[in-house]
Amino acid sequence: MTDALDEGPFFHGTKAELRPGDLLTAGFASNYRPEILMNHIYFTALRDGAGLAAELAAGDGEPHVYLVEPTGEFENDPNVTDKKFPGNPTRSYRSTSPLRVVSEVDDWTRLTPEALQTWRDRLTEIRETRGEIIN
Repeated sequence: MTDALDEGPFFHGTKAELRPGDLLTAGFASNYRPEILMNHIYFTALRDGAGLAAELAAGDGEPHVYLVEPTGEFENDPNVTDKKFPGNPTRSYRSTSPLRVVSEVDDWTRLTPEALQTWRDRLTEIRETRGEIIN
């Protein structure tokens, strides 16, 4: 990769139980619009941002945050970059190439039950108003 957007480290949040060396790939349902199969795998350089994604991820499992390495080129996540926030303050990215799991991270900040419910309510509102996801 030349002209890297961010040096990382990078994190991915999910409810999946993974091991070092596992690959995360695109092609799964969006956590925000489950009827959409995503063409990209998303990640962030903010540990707690990945924690938020893990807590909001679909499924009943425990949330996990993983340190990951992109295996190919990546770009700013257009769902938050410039569309909702100037620049990329969330340091959110996406790639069509897999992410390699390096290790699990356990020092991320968990949401309070009230904060988690607030986020879930926001997601419900997005689903009901058919908020656009750039895929």
